Amino acid sequence: MTSSDPVSRAAELRVLLQRYGHEYYVLDAPTVPDAEYDRLFRELEALELAHPELKTADSPTLRVGGKPLPQFQPVRHAVPMLSIRTETDVTAGGALAFDASVRKELALGEGDAPVDYVAELKFDGLAISLRYEAGVLVRAATRGDGVTGEDVTQNIRTIGQIPLRLQGEVPPVLEVRGEVYMRRDDFDAMNEKQLAVGAKTFVNPRNAAAGAVRQLDPAIAATRPLSFFAYGLGEVSGWLDAPAAHSGVLDALQGYGLPVCAERVRTQGGAGLVAFHERVAGLRAELPFDIDGVVYKVDSLAMQRELGFRSREPRWAVAHKFPAQEVLTTVEAIDVQVGRTGAITPVARLVPVFVGGVTVTNATLHNEDEVRRKDVRVGDTVIVRRAGDVIPEVVGVVLERRPMVDEAGGDLFSPVRRPQYAPFELPKACPVCGSHVVREEGETIARCSGGLFCSAQRKEAIRHFAGRRMMDIEGLGERYIDNLVDLGYVHGIADLYRLTLTDLLEMKRRADERDGVVPETVKAGQVASKWAENLIDGIAASKQPSLARLLFALGIRHVGESTAKTLADWFGDLALVRQAPSPLLRVLPDVGATVADSIADFFAEPKNQQALDALLAAGVAPVDLHAPSVGWRDKLVTAELYAVLGVPKLTPLRARQLAESVSTPAQLAAADEAALGGLPADVRSSLLVWLGDGTNAAMLHALDVQRSALLALLPSVSAPAGVLSGKTLVLTGTLPSLTRDEAQAMIEAAGGKVSGSVSKKTDYVVAGEAAGSKLAKAESLGVVVLDEAGLRDLLGTADV
Repeated sequence: MTSSDPVSRAAELRVLLQRYGHEYYVLDAPTVPDAEYDRLFRELEALELAHPELKTADSPTLRVGGKPLPQFQPVRHAVPMLSIRTETDVTAGGALAFDASVRKELALGEGDAPVDYVAELKFDGLAISLRYEAGVLVRAATRGDGVTGEDVTQNIRTIGQIPLRLQGEVPPVLEVRGEVYMRRDDFDAMNEKQLAVGAKTFVNPRNAAAGAVRQLDPAIAATRPLSFFAYGLGEVSGWLDAPAAHSGVLDALQGYGLPVCAERVRTQGGAGLVAFHERVAGLRAELPFDIDGVVYKVDSLAMQRELGFRSREPRWAVAHKFPAQEVLTTVEAIDVQVGRTGAITPVARLVPVFVGGVTVTNATLHNEDEVRRKDVRVGDTVIVRRAGDVIPEVVGVVLERRPMVDEAGGDLFSPVRRPQYAPFELPKACPVCGSHVVREEGETIARCSGGLFCSAQRKEAIRHFAGRRMMDIEGLGERYIDNLVDLGYVHGIADLYRLTLTDLLEMKRRADERDGVVPETVKAGQVASKWAENLIDGIAASKQPSLARLLFALGIRHVGESTAKTLADWFGDLALVRQAPSPLLRVLPDVGATVADSIADFFAEPKNQQALDALLAAGVAPVDLHAPSVGWRDKLVTAELYAVLGVPKLTPLRARQLAESVSTPAQLAAADEAALGGLPADVRSSLLVWLGDGTNAAMLHALDVQRSALLALLPSVSAPAGVLSGKTLVLTGTLPSLTRDEAQAMIEAAGGKVSGSVSKKTDYVVAGEAAGSKLAKAESLGVVVLDEAGLRDLLGTADV
């Protein structure tokens, strides 16, 4: 039942919204959907707008932020917010030294019981004091100098995890100390939003959290994804059943509805502290937020009072640090590394610096866009970060330390200051093999195009080439590939077909010697050779693949099994695929601009062509070559080719108009404004600019040559279409007698296409045992479902 009285209803809504907010932000276990919370929130907003006197200090509507402040008001802490001593010995010795110090101060001997401690995380955020009176949050303040902080109540109210009213029976005055921080995933998401709107990004979560808390406009603070953990007390009065231990205080705070980090333990003695420090160090990188150490506190509050303070630092607590994760150093050079898949990664070579427990000399810069965004240059002083086992990265540049030089300016006495070093430029050629570097539109990663040739990609290229669905070289496992490459027996895929039995046995002997392994057969005075004989046979058996398998095996980016089959079916000959310019590939079904450009780029790299020539010279030859598909006759219409050139403003309609006056790509390459007179002025202008690029003109000549060659090779009579021509099928589950590959081959032989997912464009789903979600989706979309018998009936192979 809901009350019709505004006073009562507002009170009901505050209780409900506080409960639902606690479930969502603190317990991470919401009991109502977001829409219901929003509905109740809007109802309370409307009530408070109509009756301003109903707005209380604990109203959830205060979380959206108030009016901007001219400045923060000072707050004097009733109980000073003192810092605790930091133990700089980051080894186990730091924990043992603290325990020894506590025992000495308490005059405990070797025979006395170990001291009880609470070990917690040291959060990397901003310390905050929350003052609750009669359970209601009345003020929030920063630490400041420990005696006087700043009033940031409006900003702190925007943090959903911080209750505006505490739960249960609470003391009349309860000042809670804790840490405002920002989770790493929230930080990353916030920076992505900043980038999307062209705004400044933040260096790290701590700076972002501190900046949000000290934001003069609470509405802006409300948009920042802040979180909070409580870890202690300030001023308290009237707490009749106050706990006698710090662990009890934390439990009580959690019971009042405040978030308290679960990663804490009550333990005994120095050994317990050491164990906690070591365990947290191991899971540090997995935590969703940043920490820079752990904190040890004597659990007994009576013992804390007995231990007291030393120079404004408590004797009963210490912060035990981990190795620093962010330090300053200097960039000596920016190199690029080539990954196993050809990815080009800029790497900063650094003046060696100790960070995160290790000496760091290199740090990743991720990609070209990141280098430019951060504007990292040689000579810069940079912030380097290493969290856990993560690869060190350059977080940002300290611009005021950038090396500068003077150059003559407009005024003889006022030379212009400019950076000594130029901005980073990505190399045009791979630093490992010299192949050209490509970066696809919309991609952040640039790649070496020499996949078959580049030594940095050699092992990955061979693994892919030998795979089961590619060349299917039986017996060529990852360990043998590594040894063949590492010991110099294979420098490219063609070398596989030149291996001898002697090579393999020698490779095995050398690898065993290197690894310090003595096989049992060798101990017995024998040499095991069966594995090598089988591998030689497996390599020989792969020499006559289908054209589709060979194309898939080459490792062309974006070319999977289906695209490789499309190329094989339409071209019929490897020589034609090797010479095909991008527009010729773009007109094929299921081959878009990105895939077409990737194929053309691969074969445009001379080193890939050399590697392929070497492979063919080694005896590898596709066995199913045939004439090009008769379907090319429609695809090679000039208007079709013009429409996929990628010329701005040249739509399919304008492409047809262009084809009427310029009948071949070669003529288009030489066209002037007069030849294009039938097109609108803006299209004509765009086309002339495009033709002004010499590479485009050269591509048109190549397109013309390939078009003519294909037309000359086309069969004069169309082959009969298969029964599944133009149909798309999906296979799911286990069929009674057909493997997935066998069923796919039968479908493709009948002209059909096999897809991996069900959609409205799917014509049939062939379902076997344990079909799963694809069958359910087919039924929901009304797609025809067949079993194996139904597929055979459709193909006319029921008796096979």
